Amino acid sequence: MSETARSYFEQFGGHEAFATLARVFYQGVAADTVLRPLYPEEDLAAAEERLRMFLEQYWGGPTTYSDQRGHPRLRMRHAAFRINPEARDHWLVHMRAAVDALDLPPADDALLWDYLERAAHAMVNTFET
Repeated sequence: MSETARSYFEQFGGHEAFATLARVFYQGVAADTVLRPLYPEEDLAAAEERLRMFLEQYWGGPTTYSDQRGHPRLRMRHAAFRINPEARDHWLVHMRAAVDALDLPPADDALLWDYLERAAHAMVNTFET
């Protein structure tokens, strides 16, 4: 397989990279006083798995997310949660730490981060504090 034919999923490090990304992200969320209340489950393992599956699929990996949960419909799935700019900013702090944990080449880091940053801004659904 030529370098140009590789999926981003493979280029970023495959399943292990996305598992690390989700694990490090949720380690931060678990201790975050702004974000933790947004997760109704006592254990964040299910949320971690959903994030991993979603990102794997988005970047060209297995379609497990859609196979199990249907179309992602991110805004709809997050509509029940009050996501304000403060929550977005906390999300970005933990996601930045998770991306940094991957130690990707600069171009891959920038590509992944650009998507995550845009997604975080798109999830804001209130400006109330």
